[in-house]
Amino acid sequence: MSSFDDREKAYENKFAHDQELEFKAHARRNRMLGHWAAGLMDLDDAEAEAYAAAVVKADLEEAGDQDVFRKVRADFDAKGVKVSDAELRHKMDMLLAEARQQVQTQ
Repeated sequence: MSSFDDREKAYENKFAHDQELEFKAHARRNRMLGHWAAGLMDLDDAEAEAYAAAVVKADLEEAGDQDVFRKVRADFDAKGVKVSDAELRHKMDMLLAEARQQVQTQ
């Protein structure tokens, strides 16, 4: 195998590894977001765990974060939780940064 082929394979492996870490970070963020939201909605421990799993599952509906945002926003509205769209998006961003850091240090 030539050195060019070796480099190409290394880049492909790095890309795949980076994509896997990003997927894990988003899943972790969604779980943390679900637990945070469950706390604001006064769900008990079992309900909070089920809700966090539902938030993770919601992220599989479409590419991007809009599906997760819509789910949590709708649930907040249904429960009367007063969190603005900007606050929710900020929390999602903060939790994603935290999740990325956690995934990197595993």
